[in-house]
Amino acid sequence: MDKKLVVLGSGISGLGSVNLAYSKGFEVFVSDAGSISENIKKQFDSLNIYWEENTNEVTCLKQASYLIKSPGIPNNSPSVIKAKVLGIPVISEIEFASVYTNAKIVGITGTNGKTSTTELTYHILKKAGLNVGIAGNVGLSFAQQVLDNSFDIYVLELSSFQLDDIVNFSPDVAVITNISPDHLDRYNNDFQKYISSKLNITSNQNKTQFLIINANDNNLMNAIKQGSIKSSKHFFGFEIQGSSSTSLIKNKINIKHLNSNTMIPISSYPLKGRHNLLNAMAASTVASIFKIDKNIIRKSLENFKSLPHRLEHVLKIHDVNYINDSKATNVNATFYALETINKKGIWIVGGIDKGNDYEELIPLVQEKVKAIICLGKNNEKLINVFQSIVNVIVETESIDEAVKIAHNIAKRKETVILSPACASFDLFKNYEDRGNQFKKAVRNL
Repeated sequence: MDKKLVVLGSGISGLGSVNLAYSKGFEVFVSDAGSISENIKKQFDSLNIYWEENTNEVTCLKQASYLIKSPGIPNNSPSVIKAKVLGIPVISEIEFASVYTNAKIVGITGTNGKTSTTELTYHILKKAGLNVGIAGNVGLSFAQQVLDNSFDIYVLELSSFQLDDIVNFSPDVAVITNISPDHLDRYNNDFQKYISSKLNITSNQNKTQFLIINANDNNLMNAIKQGSIKSSKHFFGFEIQGSSSTSLIKNKINIKHLNSNTMIPISSYPLKGRHNLLNAMAASTVASIFKIDKNIIRKSLENFKSLPHRLEHVLKIHDVNYINDSKATNVNATFYALETINKKGIWIVGGIDKGNDYEELIPLVQEKVKAIICLGKNNEKLINVFQSIVNVIVETESIDEAVKIAHNIAKRKETVILSPACASFDLFKNYEDRGNQFKKAVRNL
């Protein structure tokens, strides 16, 4: 690579790119559409790194050999458009960092379950004693990890935004947990563009590498059939068969791989729900590819702790369960959440709609939900879909009010679940903030 580059964005991803690029002798210019923190400015100044802030268009783009784009910056950004007009390659932090490591890479993407699967995969490999790091859309940036460490394996959670700007990146093992409509506002409401972004994870793979695929996901399977996949495909899911497959048989994960058959008991796996079993199948398959002993996989599954804001049990009050599923920011994730409710309950939903189609939830809502509390500034779409399905629909813009209303409506042995199916930015900083405020409101009852 030539030695002049521009980094768009000074967040975790951008800062990691800057630090790695500087260490490799690049002349770096940082441009941010927002403000850059004073601490970061001092760091840049100490390294003689040029920077600018509060601008939507880079001032010195013509001199750049590459533009590294942070994942949160859309492709219709003026700087990105200008770079493409000038013929300047636009790459991701993931692409840039991968050049500077010889480690094996496990790349995990999907609409839902990618964080849990990433964390679980890392957990198993770490318990097996492997020299493994975790990065990407979770934890530290990949670039910062490559700069600071010498891991033999990296487990990377990869969002569609991070995969948008892949050029040569090619993970040794790729996992796609599922694909359902999400972030369509970023992709011009075109689901196919979103699917294509996810499939970028396998676009440069070769026949010595692996692609692990959820065979129960119709959107994903249709896309795989239409695509040109060069890597070795391995399917996982319920009630599937094949010489390269992972399925569930009598409470055991059955992995068929390279003429071997591995059975892993999961009776003590603490995470409940169909989606968590699928995550366990995917992570166990990755571990099997790395030849991890089945007993280590089993023990790792048994002592893995669920991540916050993902079907997180908060409290039981007057025999009513309160569940925090704030991470459910799309319809598919909420589908899995509602599926776990045993008795009709109260569903807290809403936020910034990302092009959601709520109608696919109608049968499940009819079966599982007795009241809906809309938590958002614009609830019209939700009300229009469910007003003929559920007798009680309440609007609120306060998490405290939503929890108090739910508390008043709920009866013994019912469930109150926050599973928004939407982004959080209308009322909260992020999904973590939303989940934490929900938990605080429940504890204050």
